[in-house]
Amino acid sequence: MSLTLLSELPQRLDRRLGCCVLIAVKQRVQGKGRLAGRLAVPARVELVRSMLGRVLEAARAAQTVRQVFVVSPERDTVPDAIPVLADSGQGLNEALIQSHRALLELGVRELLVLHADLPEVTPGEIDILVRAGRGAGFAIAPDTADTGSNALCLATGAPFQFQFGPDSKRRHLQEARRLGLRPRIVRLPGLQFDIDTAEDLRRLEEGAWAAQLGL
Repeated sequence: MSLTLLSELPQRLDRRLGCCVLIAVKQRVQGKGRLAGRLAVPARVELVRSMLGRVLEAARAAQTVRQVFVVSPERDTVPDAIPVLADSGQGLNEALIQSHRALLELGVRELLVLHADLPEVTPGEIDILVRAGRGAGFAIAPDTADTGSNALCLATGAPFQFQFGPDSKRRHLQEARRLGLRPRIVRLPGLQFDIDTAEDLRRLEEGAWAAQLGL
């Protein structure tokens, strides 16, 4: 199945009540470049695919979620049942802004943005974050360093200016307050732990993932 253009969203949108999820992921061969000194390209590709698969499984199993979308320049191994929105090529934040606006125009009022590199995230943690967002209008799950943003839940009809990048937690909280929302911070192990550094990878290798990925 090919990529889904934003203009095709009305035909792919599940109209049931619940939260829509957006998971953004780069072209697989470009993923996890900071691990190039530790893993060769084929191993990095497999790592990205495996983590994305785990995040997709958790999102689809969450009780609060009605539909999952991936935003990417390629479908790769994403199951055919999950629409893959074509990445505009203008960067992560712009891709999310465009996708969010298209969903708002179709009446979506609950959106969860998840990073694709959360190998330990669980459906229950996703539900907790979504419910926090429903209660406050905005909820954020920071990374272990408490400076980044691993997941955001928006429960608002207003366009949101995504701020992923350095110091994104502070900037996302600032954007939420600009919109008059009452931010909540949700800290849960599976939402905090992402894979960016060699140290993160060593922690991952200590678990069952080592055998799965041949690390």
